[in-house]
Amino acid sequence: MLIKECKGYELEKEKSNTSEDFFNRSEVVFNENGQTKTLHILYLRYFDELAQEITGLDHDPLFTANAREVTFKDVVAVVCLLKNPDLRNRKRLYINSKHEMASYFKDVDLKKLPTIFESLDQKGGYPLDSPLSFIVQTN
Repeated sequence: MLIKECKGYELEKEKSNTSEDFFNRSEVVFNENGQTKTLHILYLRYFDELAQEITGLDHDPLFTANAREVTFKDVVAVVCLLKNPDLRNRKRLYINSKHEMASYFKDVDLKKLPTIFESLDQKGGYPLDSPLSFIVQTN
């Protein structure tokens, strides 16, 4: 699998009676077997406020890769894909509970994520051989 892009953004209201401004979207674009796929994660914006609790990191942006500041919303989709590789067969996922969001970040080695984003900037992609290389192995 070749990861091509990771990004996140806040949704904005299109109409006054909609609730888009309560949500963020995180996306990861990847190539697998010659097909380009995108996984969209829609989640409550409130989780950005809980990022420290969810990730264990005490700052947002979480890190800087080259000159890009990478925020919580930029990493959600790629973390979900790393933690649950079966999501590569889905287009969308909605996360509405703190417990579910935290479960995706549990045991993911966040210190390794900058390598993905640095490779995206420098080489235009990151070859993912095994998602397990990003999971902390506990005994």
